[in-house]
Amino acid sequence: MWAIVPVKDLAGAKQRLSPVLSPEERHGLYRAMLSDVLRALAGAASLDGIALITRDAEAELMAAEYGATITPEAENGGQTAAVSHGIQQLMARGVETIVQIPGDVPLVTPTEIEQVIAAHLPAPAMTIVPARDEQGSNCVICSPPDSVTLRFGDNSFFPHLEAARRGGISPTIAPLAGLGLDIDTAADLEALLARPAETASHTFLRDSGVAARFQLELRSA
Repeated sequence: MWAIVPVKDLAGAKQRLSPVLSPEERHGLYRAMLSDVLRALAGAASLDGIALITRDAEAELMAAEYGATITPEAENGGQTAAVSHGIQQLMARGVETIVQIPGDVPLVTPTEIEQVIAAHLPAPAMTIVPARDEQGSNCVICSPPDSVTLRFGDNSFFPHLEAARRGGISPTIAPLAGLGLDIDTAADLEALLARPAETASHTFLRDSGVAARFQLELRSA
């Protein structure tokens, strides 16, 4: 069982946070969140490997730090294209189950990853962790890896359930507090700051002054 993490170019990540974070802050936050995700995956004993689907040089250095491998992509085609590319590459190597997880879920822990894996049924099967608003799909396990066509976006959760059922699979839904929080908007950032944790993301937000700025804005609102 391998994990796939699609990673866009770090320098241009998290554009939806542009109203509240500078380009440097977005870059630093995404790097910290990716570090949190890789650390959690590296601590999950059930995984045989971690593959970053990316063409970003900085992400490649981070992959080496956490024992992950790089599956390069020719261009930045988005999350769906990156995951599809990763699935094809890993299936060619004989991988029978793939865990897809984004790089922006900083509260994920090795324990949560193991919980999702433990909930996964024998093939053919799909297990999915919804975003906290039940719009996005924050973690998906498929076996075989191509048993369900995955298409990510703002409203992917219910379409993924339907895609699984059309393929004769009864999907397992595994809501989890850490994996359920992906960081795309100011509201997500506020939710992250409201949940203290020992993460690289919290450290960055504190040391960069973003956390103090958000707290001041909330008091002034």
